[in-house]
Amino acid sequence: MKASQLFFPTLRELPSEAEIVSHQLLLRAGYMRKTGAGIYSYLPLAVRVLKKIEQIVREEMNRADGQEILMPIIQPQELWEKSGRWSVYGDEMFRLQDRHKRGFALGPTHEEIITTLVDADVQSYRDLPLMLYQIQNKYRDEIRPRFGLMRGREFIMKDLYSFDLDEEGLDVSYKKMYAAYCAIFHRLGLEFRVVEADSGAIGGNESHEFVVLADSGESVIVYCDRCDYAANVEKAECVLPEPAKEAPPLQEMEKIHTPGVKTIQELVGFLGHPAHEQAKTLMYMADGELIAVILRGDRELNEIKLQHALQASELFMADEMTVREQCGAGFGSLGPVGLPLKVYADPEITRLYNFSAGANQDDYHLVNINLGRDFVPEEIIDVRNAEAGDICPHCGGTLQSTRGIEAGHIFKLGTKYSDAMEASYRDQNGQDQPIVMGCYGIGISRTMAAAVEQKNDQDGIVWPLPIAPYHLIIVPVNSKKEDQMEAAERLYQEFSARGVEVLLDDRDERAGVKFKDADLIGIPVRITIGPKSLQENKVEVKKRMDKENLLLTLDEVVDKVLAMLNAE
Repeated sequence: MKASQLFFPTLRELPSEAEIVSHQLLLRAGYMRKTGAGIYSYLPLAVRVLKKIEQIVREEMNRADGQEILMPIIQPQELWEKSGRWSVYGDEMFRLQDRHKRGFALGPTHEEIITTLVDADVQSYRDLPLMLYQIQNKYRDEIRPRFGLMRGREFIMKDLYSFDLDEEGLDVSYKKMYAAYCAIFHRLGLEFRVVEADSGAIGGNESHEFVVLADSGESVIVYCDRCDYAANVEKAECVLPEPAKEAPPLQEMEKIHTPGVKTIQELVGFLGHPAHEQAKTLMYMADGELIAVILRGDRELNEIKLQHALQASELFMADEMTVREQCGAGFGSLGPVGLPLKVYADPEITRLYNFSAGANQDDYHLVNINLGRDFVPEEIIDVRNAEAGDICPHCGGTLQSTRGIEAGHIFKLGTKYSDAMEASYRDQNGQDQPIVMGCYGIGISRTMAAAVEQKNDQDGIVWPLPIAPYHLIIVPVNSKKEDQMEAAERLYQEFSARGVEVLLDDRDERAGVKFKDADLIGIPVRITIGPKSLQENKVEVKKRMDKENLLLTLDEVVDKVLAMLNAE
């Protein structure tokens, strides 16, 4: 491709709307343009990257016995009602009606469609196992689309669904997909971790996330420094340390006046007690009931853990008016002693003695509170985020933490959807049995953005070779010079004939502009043809991340660069 013909409108200024690196660079480098909030048009460079990601995914899915299909984006309401998800999926679903007032949704996921499809044609145990996948756009009405492709309303996704006779068969399919996903992310050239994860709205009893490591990532994961345990903070189990051999003597509980003191840090300054010796009380509405959750003052509550522990279909933080009406005090003055509602305590509260918390009276706190003597919780439940320094639940090692971007997620669904959709097969004894399912997704467009988040520098994108839009860019310093363009055209033809995807920057631009654009769009190798080196029949070769140029003759450059590319 000649750069003079390529549509890649680069920007010199940082787009004001872009908050994270991938959003900034994909806009600046001419990969995409915003159409609406959370909706983007992909330009030629982006399409090349996306197609390469899709091809790697497709090859590994086919290798693992997946068969590609294509399902409709518009899904009938009655299918979602049959699964029970029409009313519970939430406002993220785009809902619409046709001219006959029949309800439909723009597909955020395809469990209902695929289960119905398979049920119609799978009759016998001889028809299973089966793995079907598609690569298609998905739609979710994000309340606040942000971060470019990370949280958009329209995105490209690969979703595969496995159908097995039983749980043992599902284990086989799950392991196949686990291995296939590892192969995919290795082939993409990305650093990643596989972590235990929460199944969320998809459901099921086991799931793993494939997280592309990046400091800017929304996902926080913990991993052991001794074994291979890793999990996101929504799933990671928090382990209590061994209790002290002797508990300290219990002090008499006392109410003290704390005017204007509402936060844990303010209480630290007022009492002189560290945050880990205090407790904080958080108020939630769980399926319409006001409940209190108490945890250590220096910890963060994990709402997903709480929702699962309570088995609540709806959970959100209570407003202060509701809390004040039922508890007689506002936020910052609440505590577990005498609270007229259910109180749930994190396990670490069992290790606290003589701690402080709100007195359920504005501007007052209690000190020397002790569980059992002063209050008895409804239940002890693990509700906090795991953190670096915690104990590994598998081997007792120490957990470390890092950030990343969820790019893939695999689920064991079991019979969640086949039961609801009445999808069954006839076994060897002629009895109907529910099909056992799995679901396996990779965000194609999200993976492109994740790659940019991980692979960039101050000059632009640094694509891994397998997904770079072009392998090589040839830059004649002055496109008006006939000898430079002759050498550039010669190399362009030779590399193209050898299967290298090459971009020739034949634009009538200053050399500095061409160099900046080459770095910005992230081409792995650059060949520069300048007047001085060309006098010696040589060209300059530079890898995107190297500081030094390599001088090679025109006769040897093709073989040497091919070896360089093959070594990547």
